[in-house]
Amino acid sequence: MKIWALAATLAFAWLASPASAAGDPAAGKAKAAVCAACHGADGKAIMPSYPNIAGQHAAYLAKQLTEYRDGDRVNALMSGQAANLSDEDIQDLAAYFASMPKHENVSAEENLTLGQDIYRGGITSAGIAACAACHGPAGQGIPNAAWPVISGQNAEYTSDQLKYFRSGERANDPNAMMRGVSERMTDAEIEAVSNYIAGLHSAAE
Repeated sequence: MKIWALAATLAFAWLASPASAAGDPAAGKAKAAVCAACHGADGKAIMPSYPNIAGQHAAYLAKQLTEYRDGDRVNALMSGQAANLSDEDIQDLAAYFASMPKHENVSAEENLTLGQDIYRGGITSAGIAACAACHGPAGQGIPNAAWPVISGQNAEYTSDQLKYFRSGERANDPNAMMRGVSERMTDAEIEAVSNYIAGLHSAAE
């Protein structure tokens, strides 16, 4: 199956699921005080190893929170935070952070060209498709589905997640797509594309 056809199939399945119900941003704001300790009051992470979540698609945020709660994605901090969230809490929090203005970021110059080549053209020798095939040329993912916005994300966080997918420590990607990609990438390639993604908003202009 071609990658765009697979993306459309998985996105439709997510939209058809009960977890894709809309939340209440105002209610989410009232529930989000504890989130600010790591993700900032404005959804901008306080450490580069944490994700920026402002402006992220609500469906993706809801998926991750649900999977932290249910044990399908494991992180010592987030699993504990999500353990007692109801479905309604999750939808409200997701709607709140999705409603925030997205933060931008800056790429370093060191390995920017390699990162751009991988993002836009993949790695032909390893049979890896371009990141843009699923995440879009500007890193905006697929709205209202489980395909995240990645542009402007902290490079350290993106690099960590790719390495977790590669090792199997993170395994909540549909059809193991991210595991299949990352297991064929070197540390240098992961770091380069993560750096490019951090500043992708400016690179795409």
